[in-house]
Amino acid sequence: MNDSKTNVVSEEKSTKSNKFSWYSLRVISGKEKTIEENILYECENNKIDDLVEKIFVPFEKVVEIKNNKKKIKEKMFFPGYILIQMEMTPKSKYTVENTPGVMSFVGPKGKPPIPLRESEVKRIFGEVASKEGREKLITPFKKGDLVKVIAGPFIDFSGTVDEVNDEKQKVKIEISIFGRPTPVELNYIQVEIEK
Repeated sequence: MNDSKTNVVSEEKSTKSNKFSWYSLRVISGKEKTIEENILYECENNKIDDLVEKIFVPFEKVVEIKNNKKKIKEKMFFPGYILIQMEMTPKSKYTVENTPGVMSFVGPKGKPPIPLRESEVKRIFGEVASKEGREKLITPFKKGDLVKVIAGPFIDFSGTVDEVNDEKQKVKIEISIFGRPTPVELNYIQVEIEK
């Protein structure tokens, strides 16, 4: 008796999840978070908030170092795009497309929007999850820059950048020790561009 009740509940969930598909929206770049709020507001106003399951704005935290100060910023994975899980009906499509900041659904012009494939959605969520919690440092350095060491055993030494490794967030510079050029690998936060 209890098993049949469980089957009915799981069938309801599967039909509900089958109605909702992921779509990609083209939006004004740099305004993704605001547009997400606009979509939710418009859906609530038009009483279709039950047709929109989730809105996903993928971003990563990026650390920028300027004037020896760390500044954490949010960098969008796909600038100008938002993912939305919704049931596509004429009213829901019209409401979402006519939300301020939304340009259009991604897909062939003049035809109904094409939902993202399950593999695409899993790849996007997997990529975001793998970078979640990690802060990425944006390098202000390039090969040939004159830099000064501001931390560590080589403090106050000056040199030129030979190599930049964004993955490890390290920079290889050549400094002069006892009159001889010596390559040294340091973290980004240990050096600054010489003024």
